[in-house]
Amino acid sequence: MPKAIFVDTSRCTACRGCQVACKEWHGFGAVPTRQRGSHQNPPDLTHFNYKLVRFNEHKTDGKIQWLFFPDQCRHCTAPPCKDVADGFVKDAIIVDQPTGIVFYTETTKQLTIDQCKDITEACPYNIPRRDTDSGKLTKCDMCIDRVQANMQPSCVKTCCTGTMNFGERAAMLELAKTRLAEVKKKHPAAMLVDPESVSVIFLITEPKKMYHKYVERETETGPLTRKALFAKLARPFGSITG
Repeated sequence: MPKAIFVDTSRCTACRGCQVACKEWHGFGAVPTRQRGSHQNPPDLTHFNYKLVRFNEHKTDGKIQWLFFPDQCRHCTAPPCKDVADGFVKDAIIVDQPTGIVFYTETTKQLTIDQCKDITEACPYNIPRRDTDSGKLTKCDMCIDRVQANMQPSCVKTCCTGTMNFGERAAMLELAKTRLAEVKKKHPAAMLVDPESVSVIFLITEPKKMYHKYVERETETGPLTRKALFAKLARPFGSITG
């Protein structure tokens, strides 16, 4: 059965345990950074930072309000990145059928810089990053090795506040809807982000414009979706029929 992660940002304290756990499980090193006037660190996702807790500070009614967003790949149910990649290199991006997890293979090293750029631009959430040393395109893999061993993703396992939840996608959708009804009592603007098209479902408490630029995907007629469609149509004839 397809798996999913439900991220309840109303419970996030920005401890960044999920961010650290992700790096530890994948064996990634530290990222040299400097003070930029924000507690968010590093500034953005990288090819060895699959998870990043984004900090957004606002002043509302004279009070400082912090909004935290544990950003990562959404594992789309119909991933546009795969649509584009399939037109360049077969099996560079794969959807694991039993779990629905979208993961990038070593074959992404065969992609050119421009092809990687096309794939990244097709992502509604601006997630993929390219390792300039190896040429590999990378992103969150939902700890597929752990999931296949009947374990939780590392970010979920380490979360101590109930922000991160993992299970069957249908169950996570029900949990998300239940939590939304509860959260709306205190935060009327609360919403679920693209719940029908992703397998990492976010609950946010405030309007999306108060968060990260790429919180929500564009509509189905948006330019990114069209780009993925055009990539399909532009595939070599052999890759369509093969």
